[in-house]
Amino acid sequence: MSIELEETPALVVIDLQTGILGHSIAHPIEQIVANSARLAAAFRAAGLPVVLVNVEGTAPGRTERGKASGRVGARTLPPQATELLPELDRQPGDIVVTKRTLGAFGSTDLDAKLREVGATQIVLTGVSTTSGVESTARAAFELGYHVAFVVDAMSDVAEAHEASIAYQFPKLGELGTTAEVLELLAAR
Repeated sequence: MSIELEETPALVVIDLQTGILGHSIAHPIEQIVANSARLAAAFRAAGLPVVLVNVEGTAPGRTERGKASGRVGARTLPPQATELLPELDRQPGDIVVTKRTLGAFGSTDLDAKLREVGATQIVLTGVSTTSGVESTARAAFELGYHVAFVVDAMSDVAEAHEASIAYQFPKLGELGTTAEVLELLAAR
């Protein structure tokens, strides 16, 4: 694994909000949150953009899964479930976007906000690996951003998480760890 940081990378933290607590994932959520918080602090200290993404509901599309559960169309989460986790230490200079789709680009102005700050690379953390993180990465890749995944700062159910890291992420970008990214930021 190896990540290279460009001149203006942006840390993009996906769906670390109160509504995800208690969900079954491969790695302890405390580890994912702590690693993401350490990265956010380091990006801020380096004067680099930090993007905090939360999800407040679902897209209006209907799927057989939604139909089987009795859900048709968009669903909205209760406000307390959408609050960003306090460990992320949201700062006034952070970019905050609220999405209603799996990825952070489709239902937000994230692309415009990243271009405004000159970001050419996104460094991804959060949950879930196969939904929010992977969907955001695919859209970023197609929009021309260089993509980096911090694999010890994201999680999902074990098999899905490992499959994305092994088979999908190498097609979209670079993989590394929190320690590697922190070392690169310290060397700037």
